[in-house]
Amino acid sequence: MYVKVSKGYWLLEVVCQLHLNKLLRISKGLSSDEKALMAHCLISSLESKQDENVDEAWVELAEKRYLELESGLVRGVSWSDIKNAVKG
Repeated sequence: MYVKVSKGYWLLEVVCQLHLNKLLRISKGLSSDEKALMAHCLISSLESKQDENVDEAWVELAEKRYLELESGLVRGVSWSDIKNAVKG
């Protein structure tokens, strides 16, 4: 939604551009983890409606996978092993 001001500028577009520039400047000083969190927050903000059961489903999945690891049913894989497998 745009709000036209008297000089013909699109106010919302200008404001968004200012905020975007500020975010980009700030992001340059962030660690990789902080940038990832910022990206996650921005992407999450795009979702207009969240499934009511999604949090519960994630908890159930996390608990199931934890129990599989603890019981020895599955074996954990290190990040370096995953990277090596992807690189071939």
